[in-house]
Amino acid sequence: MKRSILGIFFIIATVPAFGYDYGTSRDTYVGMRIHKNENIAFASEISDGDTHTARDDSFGIGLMIGNRLTDHVKIEFETSYTGGSDTKYGSEYDFDIWSNMLNVYVYQQFGGAVEPYVGMGIGVSGLWGDVHGGGLSASDATADMSWSAMVGVNFALNARIDLNLGLKYQNYGDVDMKNANGGHISTEIDATEIYIGGAYKFGL
Repeated sequence: MKRSILGIFFIIATVPAFGYDYGTSRDTYVGMRIHKNENIAFASEISDGDTHTARDDSFGIGLMIGNRLTDHVKIEFETSYTGGSDTKYGSEYDFDIWSNMLNVYVYQQFGGAVEPYVGMGIGVSGLWGDVHGGGLSASDATADMSWSAMVGVNFALNARIDLNLGLKYQNYGDVDMKNANGGHISTEIDATEIYIGGAYKFGL
């Protein structure tokens, strides 16, 4: 996966910029992103004092709608699904996550076609957790505050289509599950993600 992402960066870097000025403002966009979790982590603290961290490499998908507020600022709403599972010390950990984020990006244009950026997001994630086996039996669902930080590059392939590549850290929040023996399992979920996306731009 890492070699594929680097290959995409190399190919795009060797292609001339596709910056065009068509005289029409296209400040709104909709799009989709696919991301790969590099060891999404489920750090669980059990009420008896034990701590376990389950990890998984998984994929997720998201949809977004955004608007260019100024020449250097974009704002975006993103909704996405991801999840993961792992077996640790005889216990199976399984989590599903639906995040809803408000993202703000600060970027710089080069030639009207290449836009490196940094961004931050804040929102709410729905968390579904299940742990069983190895003396544990717990499940629950909750919503918790999430936050993220992003860095990447946006490429304007033409006046309407953008390609987006980036790296994101996201803290999805905590889910507290009650164990069958009366104890609790509190799990914090975070991930470092590589993503690729496309957007269609239009004017309102």
